[in-house]
Amino acid sequence: MTERDSSELRVFILLSAGQGPAECAWVVHRLVPILRAEAQARGLVVEEVERRQGPRPETCASVVLELRAGLGSGDALQRLLAAWGGTIQWIGRSPLRPEHRRRNWFVKATAIDLREPTIAELRPADLEISATRGSGAGGQNVNKRSTAVRIRHQPSGLEVVAREERTQGQNRRVALERLRALLSAREAEGHAAGERARWGQHQAIERGNARRVFRGPKFVESPT
Repeated sequence: MTERDSSELRVFILLSAGQGPAECAWVVHRLVPILRAEAQARGLVVEEVERRQGPRPETCASVVLELRAGLGSGDALQRLLAAWGGTIQWIGRSPLRPEHRRRNWFVKATAIDLREPTIAELRPADLEISATRGSGAGGQNVNKRSTAVRIRHQPSGLEVVAREERTQGQNRRVALERLRALLSAREAEGHAAGERARWGQHQAIERGNARRVFRGPKFVESPT
């Protein structure tokens, strides 16, 4: 594909432990490969855009995954979002504090759709855009040219990189989409740009009415 197909759909999904204990961050860490595998099984392209480490090894306070649906895959993307959007529950003994009595742990999955009218546009004056040598699809011709694009949002300090496309123009569009998603999520929290506070969903993890329920160390899914 030499130019980005207008039928392509790019959506971002946040997995967040909120302000829950370290066990919730451990659940997020374990859910990422499960969500990734489901997306890939539906024919979707998955890219990790941002990850915030949790308080312990193998824990993740939050992660943002980019899901891309090509021509004819839009329905698969919508089904995935419907299957994951909302509260995710894990039932099991804490792997970090085995003596802890609690057995129910909750995290949140939230979709960020760039087509929504609430997604803010970027001000060119706020952006530092630089090109670097790309890598990936395209072989040596890609590596010899400055096809990758790095964008830094000066007011917030957020920085994104896109390098997977073949041309600098395509990677610039991808990087701008990623930056818009991250900034829109920040705005949803209600904090000023540049603060390190996380997203509003982190402070409002709903307990009960779980969209998905997993049990035990192998994360076997149970009917909701």
